[in-house]
Amino acid sequence: MADQTSQLIEQVRAAADAGRTLAIQGGGTKAFMGRAIEGDHEVLSLAEHNGIVSYQPVELVMTARAGTSLTELKAALAEQNQMLAFEPPVFSDASTLGGTLATNQSGPGRPWWGSVRDHVLGVRLINGKAEHLRFGGQVMKNVAGYDVSRMQAGAFGGLGVMSEISLKVLPKPAMQRTLVTECTEAEALKLMNQRAGEPKPITAATWYEGKLYTRLAGAASAVEAAAKAWGGSDLDDADLFWSTLANQQHEFFNTEQPIWRLSINSKTPELNLEGTKLVDWGGAQRWYAGEFDWEQMVSIAKLSGGQVSLYRGGNRNAEVLHPQAQPIQALQQRLKASFDPSGVFNPGRAYSWL
Repeated sequence: MADQTSQLIEQVRAAADAGRTLAIQGGGTKAFMGRAIEGDHEVLSLAEHNGIVSYQPVELVMTARAGTSLTELKAALAEQNQMLAFEPPVFSDASTLGGTLATNQSGPGRPWWGSVRDHVLGVRLINGKAEHLRFGGQVMKNVAGYDVSRMQAGAFGGLGVMSEISLKVLPKPAMQRTLVTECTEAEALKLMNQRAGEPKPITAATWYEGKLYTRLAGAASAVEAAAKAWGGSDLDDADLFWSTLANQQHEFFNTEQPIWRLSINSKTPELNLEGTKLVDWGGAQRWYAGEFDWEQMVSIAKLSGGQVSLYRGGNRNAEVLHPQAQPIQALQQRLKASFDPSGVFNPGRAYSWL
């Protein structure tokens, strides 16, 4: 365990006083996300600011420093048969909690178990004035400052340096089974939406190359009853399949082509896009690998009731996150000015105008 709070505050203060900008970095495993940070900058590293501050298994609450590795968190939780239910991708042992929240990363169970944003209880944050602030708390019933804590999800570090994060954790389910059904994408989308509306313990639904994978998790009786009702063959090494998918080590991600992520209405029919595809989140997340036009993808996302991002590859100097309406853009700029008045943190990482 290492508490580097004082050093981090001093580095922020010095940068603000000198008019320099800072690139916030944890383990560096998510450097491919977002835009390239604009201008000359120095790195503010959280790699040594790590360690679990408190863990209360009975209360289902854990607090850790932002530079703590996900591997360490998951190991501590596994000893108590608990888990991070938002299934964050672990790209390597260097992947950190802070980076996961900053980039808003959640795994295959997100529609049923919630996103990283849903599991945040509180954060401690160093703002652009080098003030160390606390938002939220360390218990689930404490909602003071809750929205500010959640605003860190997907902010790409633009609002400040997270020093500590408190999360709710959950027990691992008593039983899990994964059913495999051979079907087309159109058939899978229909089946996913139908199953999502049934009172069954579904916790993931993914389609790839002619196969629908449906994960059931919960009490043994409920899982067995759902499996009997839905049918399909059981997947061997199901845990490996879902962890590989969550960690984005699935063969779909093994490509040099740009990867696009669409978060859209789950009932949107099959999209007329050429290229490799993977459907996740019960149809609400569509991954595509290929050279597509940015404006075309934005238009498709809007018509499908959602948003698109150029997740990996392509031109990282252009916009890579879905355009925001003018009122939302103005609100985000006001928030940035409030938390980071001198524009110290990660300039342009999320949007060129932020």
